[in-house]
Amino acid sequence: MAHTVLTQADITRALTRISHEILESNRGSDNLVILGIPTRGVILARRIAEIIQRIEPAATAVRVGSLDVTLYRDDLAHGRTRTPTRTEVPGSINGATVVLVDDVLYSGRTIRSALDALGDHGRPTIVRLAVLVDRGHRELPIRADFVGRNLPTATDERINVHLEETDGDEFVSIDGGSNR
Repeated sequence: MAHTVLTQADITRALTRISHEILESNRGSDNLVILGIPTRGVILARRIAEIIQRIEPAATAVRVGSLDVTLYRDDLAHGRTRTPTRTEVPGSINGATVVLVDDVLYSGRTIRSALDALGDHGRPTIVRLAVLVDRGHRELPIRADFVGRNLPTATDERINVHLEETDGDEFVSIDGGSNR
């Protein structure tokens, strides 16, 4: 049975906080590129870009796009992959600050794939990582710079992120596990 851990209001607050932290870290929105990892990371990236524009309406428009990592994954031989989607990098990322956005950070393998994919599109000055949920259990030395919520989980639990644009409702839940 699923247990709701973030409501729509919690998600909005987390994304607003992450947006402020990105602006503080970057000292504004100049030369900022936000790239979401499909599917829900793209939605979150767009929302973060919109929030940043509301916070600093006179600032340079934030470039936002998507970075598909499917063909860069190290588990392609295992057969558990999704259909690749189109990568849309808005302009050059050379010398830019790139913020990768994903919904859940788990093993770190998706982010490793994203770094490999990003290298094919240019050489940013710095790459940051923003995630809505960090659930732990890293297999690689990867850490998010901006985290909506740290949710320690058991390895047999699953984090489910529902967003209005893809799911018709909005919340984050945990299901599975022997303690639930």
